[in-house]
Amino acid sequence: MPSLKGIRKRIVSTKATQKITRAMKMVAGARLTRAQQRIVAMRPYAVKTGEVLQSVSRTMAAAGESQDEPAHPLLAKRPENKTLFLVFTADRGLCGALNTNINKATERFWREKEGGNVGVSFATMGRKGREYLGRRGGKVLQDFPRIYDGLDLEKARLVSGWVASHFQKGEFDSVYLVFNEFKSAITQKVVVDRLLPLVPVSAQPAEGASPQSDFIYEPNQPALLERLVPMYIEITIYRALLESQASFFGAQMTAMDAATRNAKDMIARLTLEYNRARQAGITKELMEIVGGAEALKE
Repeated sequence: MPSLKGIRKRIVSTKATQKITRAMKMVAGARLTRAQQRIVAMRPYAVKTGEVLQSVSRTMAAAGESQDEPAHPLLAKRPENKTLFLVFTADRGLCGALNTNINKATERFWREKEGGNVGVSFATMGRKGREYLGRRGGKVLQDFPRIYDGLDLEKARLVSGWVASHFQKGEFDSVYLVFNEFKSAITQKVVVDRLLPLVPVSAQPAEGASPQSDFIYEPNQPALLERLVPMYIEITIYRALLESQASFFGAQMTAMDAATRNAKDMIARLTLEYNRARQAGITKELMEIVGGAEALKE
């Protein structure tokens, strides 16, 4: 049986750990509230930007734009020989399986692409993804360190500018986003979306779809597309960053809540073990005293 001193030390250290996990849970909860407000405000804007881009592309296709020459370089569709994965992970751990899920999904799609003779490279947002891919020999072309610190649209614009310039140079033929979509504090969904090339939708709406409204474009559709396509990439990457940040805080809050409860259960078990050991020690001492007294009577 462990000594009373050893059990006391374990109780003290577990209580200290419980204080830390409880504080981390409270901090993550406060940050989650702000992050959740930002992503809820961003989602409608990102969706509407995509709808406007589709509307412009559809209108230009209906007007008989050349299919051989895309309306915008980022709409160019090439045979997929080289692809880039933008991997969004966290810079820190203590968030359950959040980073593990992203890394495993990335590796799964990586191996699938390689099985189809497609060259795969990576750009990472977050230290955990960079370290995971580095250990497995992944080709990391670019890392954006500490991108979540003071996250704003300028940081998303930095990433989108790098991606767009390399795509137009033909260094890769497609770009995919791998990130956690925030559902709730206890639910995050791994999403793999194609970012580039931006393929315009068909000029004919699908059967049963609502008719599109007629718009007047100023100055003209090509000029609007020239501004709209880069903006759409920026907004999409910014949304992925916000989703990843909110998912991290939600996962961390959930993990620290579970750790706090586990620490509470452990303290209760150790306290019970301590009391039993203490009682056994007292009983042993009493038996020694009684035995000694009986010996003196003889």
